[in-house]
Amino acid sequence: MAPQRVVPLSLRKPTHAVCVVGVEMLVDVHSDVPRGARSFEVAGSSGLEVIVFYDPERAREPTGRFRWPLHAGADVVVSVDRASKDVNDLKVKVSYFGEPESQALGHGVLYLTGVDISLDVDRDRTGQVKRSRGDKKTWHWGPEGYGAILLVNCDRDSLMSRDRDFANSQLGSLADLQDMSPMVLSCHGPDELFDSHKLVLKVPSSDSKRVGVFCARGGNALSDYKQVLGPHNLSYKVERQSGEQEIRFYVEGLTYPDADFSGLVTLSISLVDAGSLPEVSLFTDSVVFRVAPWIMTPNTQPPMDLYVCSVVDINGSNGKFLDDMSYLAMKANCKLIICPRIENRNDRWIQDEMEFGYIEAPHKSFPVVFDSPRNRGLKEFPFKKILGPDFGYVTREILLSGASSLDSFGNLDVSPPVTVGSKEYPLGRILFGSSFPNSGGRRMAKVVRNFLYAQRVQAPVELYSDWLSVGHVDEFLSFVPTSDKKGFRLLLASPRACLKLFQEKREAGYGEAAQFEGLDRVAKRSINEMLADTSLQSDSLYVQKCIDWNREVLKRELGLTEGDIIDVPQLFSLKGPYADAFFPDMVNMVVLGKYLGIPKPYGPIIDGRCCLEEEVRSLLEPLGLHCIFIDDYLFYHELLGEIHCGTNVRRKPFPFKWWHMVP
Repeated sequence: MAPQRVVPLSLRKPTHAVCVVGVEMLVDVHSDVPRGARSFEVAGSSGLEVIVFYDPERAREPTGRFRWPLHAGADVVVSVDRASKDVNDLKVKVSYFGEPESQALGHGVLYLTGVDISLDVDRDRTGQVKRSRGDKKTWHWGPEGYGAILLVNCDRDSLMSRDRDFANSQLGSLADLQDMSPMVLSCHGPDELFDSHKLVLKVPSSDSKRVGVFCARGGNALSDYKQVLGPHNLSYKVERQSGEQEIRFYVEGLTYPDADFSGLVTLSISLVDAGSLPEVSLFTDSVVFRVAPWIMTPNTQPPMDLYVCSVVDINGSNGKFLDDMSYLAMKANCKLIICPRIENRNDRWIQDEMEFGYIEAPHKSFPVVFDSPRNRGLKEFPFKKILGPDFGYVTREILLSGASSLDSFGNLDVSPPVTVGSKEYPLGRILFGSSFPNSGGRRMAKVVRNFLYAQRVQAPVELYSDWLSVGHVDEFLSFVPTSDKKGFRLLLASPRACLKLFQEKREAGYGEAAQFEGLDRVAKRSINEMLADTSLQSDSLYVQKCIDWNREVLKRELGLTEGDIIDVPQLFSLKGPYADAFFPDMVNMVVLGKYLGIPKPYGPIIDGRCCLEEEVRSLLEPLGLHCIFIDDYLFYHELLGEIHCGTNVRRKPFPFKWWHMVP
């Protein structure tokens, strides 16, 4: 280890210094030397390690009385391995000589006080703070990596608070400490030393708005915890009590990684000589944290809660749809949560309003809802009804202009874990829709895109969805879990597959079987009529090209083969430059484990069964999936949405620890 600081010796009076355990100190034996001196001897008291470094080309290690020639430029380095019991209880003596057998021409004496100072965090990611002499200043990814982790304290543990916990400079609940990362300051040494020296905890100005630090003073009352660092406090003189050897701190994240924030924050402790003018920092120990990313969960993760809205419109109440959701949740063994009209203000598109994810550190994990900037009837629901104890909240607002349809979170999805070549994505990859590359169409807002990219652990893929009226990726893709080695299939809406199916049915003699059979107030269209409709054929060809473009991107970016993709029959029609689903969009389904809530397509009835439903069953049920077709026509499809748009699912977090991956 390179010497940290230099202490000069004097022939006239003893020198006093503090030596920190584990830190080498260079003793300057060359600045104040007696006239005629040619060599020196050095001796140290018990508890000190004294080492002389020399250039073997200029000198050789002496024998006998160990006198070192001054002209050889030898350096004396001292270190201590434990804290002193008393001030100045360690001594280094340097004696200077002229001729080899002469008496000493002078002496320099250094009195040392050993002090053990260390700032420690959960560097090894075990959930516990352990004393570390290793590298605490850098953060490394991977299973062999190291570095502490910080949660954004974005839940609300105190029911008396109106905002998230990180907005409060006073602790509102002792439970809130569990959301923070512990940090321990060890300060072993004589009490008298700290009368003239102080310990100063610091955060760089650039990090101060990212992190908050509370100091624990030994009690169980809220008043025993004081915020000492944060946006308005860059340094804190530690209030060390007599005999106190450990001081505990709790650290909270204030913001997620983003375009202007890598996620890394640094804290440091300095031992300062308060008796010198100006004050001198004798030693600094630093630690680094990485703020935990927000992580989405794909359809392949087990469902926990199914959310749906109760609404009333000109068609009446959607009570039958709610009953169907209750049955589906019961089959999937997850909890159904119905958002009442008074809370949703008749906004049924709960998938568009928010996305569920989670954050995790070795000591704690909790779900976090990401509130979209769409700000319609459900605007207040995530903040007022979901934010709470151990349930966090994050949002990104669009300040200069209103949100577009592509900013709704039906346009946000995530793949299951994938491997692309040699690159692994153990938490999957985020997917969201955008305009065609280099075109001037609609895109998801930059503040949202920046946030998603900055999380790093689910490297986003931008797809082309601007060809749709609503413009959401859930209108043409979904993932379903399977029990085979792959673990999932990608479902893509396919006009090609639908037209092929209808042609097969026509050739089998069922050309007069009609689409929309069983629906009142909806014009029936026979298979013959649909296949003869040149406009529908042209629209389908255009839509298929758009989906095929995305198909190639998904294959490339997710490492998929054609065998990993299932084409689900679906027709679209164009209204101006944009496409809408011609009948209920079956890919726009809710996935609850092996139970799929699929929009009822009202396809042509052949031998008493809907041929579209039968086709989908033949594709999915051999994979161990259960297809439950649910009528969403009046309350969702006619309003340009489907079951996935009108539901939302909170899922179990990944068992994989995000810090084990290498982005």
